Amino acid sequence: MEDKVLRKLFLGFIQIHILYHAKEQPIFGMWMLEELKEHGYSMSAGTLYPILHSMESDGLLLKEERNVEGKIRKYYVTTEKGNNVLEEARNKAFELFKEIKE
Repeated sequence: MEDKVLRKLFLGFIQIHILYHAKEQPIFGMWMLEELKEHGYSMSAGTLYPILHSMESDGLLLKEERNVEGKIRKYYVTTEKGNNVLEEARNKAFELFKEIKE
C-alpha cells in the first residue's frame, strides 16, 4: 500500500524533474533514466516513456526526432506551457518545503 502512495507522490516530482531538464537542454529517455537514477528514482524505460508521451500529449513537451548513428532518437524540450507549469510547480514546491522542513 505504501509503495502505491509513494509512487503517486513521486510521479509529480519526476515530472517536475523532467520539465526542469527539458527546459535546460533537449533530453532523451535513456539520459533521463540515468539522471533520475542519480537522484534515487529507480524506474524502467517502460515506466518513463509513457510519462514522456503523456507530457507531450498534455502540451508540456515537444518531441523532435533526430538520427543518431543511424537510429532515430526522440528528444524532448519544454513548450511555453511546460515552462509555465514548471514555474508554478517551483513556487508551490518552495512554499511546501518551507512549511514541512524541520
